Amino acid sequence: MTQSRTHNCNELRIENVGERVTLVGWYENIRRVSKNLGFVVLRDFYGTTQIVPETEEMMEKFLSVNCESTLLVEGVVRERSSKNNKIATGDIEVVPERVEVLGKCIYNELPFEINRSREADENTRLKYRYLDLRNPDVKRKIVLRSKIVADLRKAMTDHDFLEITTPILTASSPEGARDYLVPARNHPGKFYALPQAPQQFKQLLMTAGFDRYFQIAPCFRDEDARADRSPGEFYQLDMEMAFASQEDVFAVIEDVLPPIFEKYGTYSVASKAPFTRIGYNEAMEKYGSDKPDLRIKLHVDDVTELLSDCGFEAFAGNVIKAVKIDNFTNTRKEIDAMIDEVFVTTANKVYWFKVDENGELVGGISKFLQEKKDEIKKALNLTTGDFVAVTAGKKLAAQKTAGAVIKIFGNKIDHCIDRERYEFCWIVDFPMYEIGEESGQIEFCHNPFSMPQGGKKALLEEDPLTINAYQYDLVVNGIELSSGAVRNHDPEIMIEAFKIVGLGEDAVKAKFPAMYNAFCYGAPPHAGIAPGVDRMIMLLTADQTIREIIPFPMNKNAQDLMMGSPSEVDKKQLDDVHIQVVLPKKED
Repeated sequence: MTQSRTHNCNELRIENVGERVTLVGWYENIRRVSKNLGFVVLRDFYGTTQIVPETEEMMEKFLSVNCESTLLVEGVVRERSSKNNKIATGDIEVVPERVEVLGKCIYNELPFEINRSREADENTRLKYRYLDLRNPDVKRKIVLRSKIVADLRKAMTDHDFLEITTPILTASSPEGARDYLVPARNHPGKFYALPQAPQQFKQLLMTAGFDRYFQIAPCFRDEDARADRSPGEFYQLDMEMAFASQEDVFAVIEDVLPPIFEKYGTYSVASKAPFTRIGYNEAMEKYGSDKPDLRIKLHVDDVTELLSDCGFEAFAGNVIKAVKIDNFTNTRKEIDAMIDEVFVTTANKVYWFKVDENGELVGGISKFLQEKKDEIKKALNLTTGDFVAVTAGKKLAAQKTAGAVIKIFGNKIDHCIDRERYEFCWIVDFPMYEIGEESGQIEFCHNPFSMPQGGKKALLEEDPLTINAYQYDLVVNGIELSSGAVRNHDPEIMIEAFKIVGLGEDAVKAKFPAMYNAFCYGAPPHAGIAPGVDRMIMLLTADQTIREIIPFPMNKNAQDLMMGSPSEVDKKQLDDVHIQVVLPKKED
């Protein structure tokens, strides 16, 4: 052991009785029984040990320092008269002979009670994160993270992948999010960018002749926070394979991830290979989402033809989707609450009806459906006790609203979901292009470096919005864990792909000079994927926010309250990098 301690605070057992030991750790608390007797809890990284001062002098030494000070305690181990089977050291206690203060806590009051830090305001926890991490429950998540990352590394090396680090300072690239920019001191007016992902570098490694690459890669994106995404930086298990197809990537992931989920997961059951595969269009039609939670046993039916002329104004001229839930026993109040939650999520209304004990359609919009009652019951296979949620609108809006119904209702109705498992699926055959919501122009749907299905011929001859890409997402329990693709390694196909989004050959060469030039020297077909490490660990621990499993996370506003970041810098630092700050004008 280090620091002259003979044992850690989770190590002593009944067989150590009679030994003289030295322990070090944090002074967690004291329960005073009398002026010369008390019970002290000493805590270190490993656990706790009870210390029992039995003299007035020794009691005064403990009472003279504040809790959370660090102490060295020398003493003799003895058997406890009142054992505690809730802790590993519960059979013994230490009678101190010497106490030394190693690091004094100068504050009489802490921002929060260490063992109850998770009950504190989140910003307070983040400001005093070093105290929050002393909480064994919080610390345990970070220890678990370390073990998971170690096992991921071993699994990848066992599959003959080579760990290679890629640059942090690089060139700005259109990855789909805002870059973090770093001014270049020796190149006035020019900037480095922190990598949104090692995308180009890992493809260049394939072109350079490396067969299998991986790294636990730091990625930087200037995005807003949400429950499953931390602002600023995140980590991913980045991998790429040369002379590989989509099937090769699937085989590796299906071999690497299930054992990790079974070993470390809150739930012990995880999907076995092969994972379910669902085409993007099928996922949107059947589940109303490209991130379906296959634990939920609900699906979407298209009822446009059946209900469009029923006389209900909201259905006229729209796509109409229905989600049936059997054995529905929820109250009207509960129905309204779930429908309101869908509206908050999608800004679209949900309509409903159900089947009563007489087989009649009742409630909600049922009065508009009476003339088609038998057709509706047959089409949706309805029986007594069934509930139907209905959405309407343009196709994508109707689909997504139905998907929100599945997620929200499915998670609140126990018989609709098997919670105690990890259900993986692949979403495949993503569209290569889409019409941008803001621009109204044709854009890449996902990764611009993906290989289009049909190759150059499809780009030249087909409607771009009908072309699929060799792109795939890995989804677990309704959460997107990763995106990946077979890469576009042919410079001629790359030029044609970018032409469709308005970037000519010169622009492609200027924006991606290294990759374009490298591909002109004979590039292997290659494919890859990058599961998010932070999101993976959040799934494994069943936490509701990703900040719980990151050692030093930012808050929702991308601020590090502990370090005071982002912060202002002095004028000299700005002058060195040729930057002048122009703040937005304050509104009157």
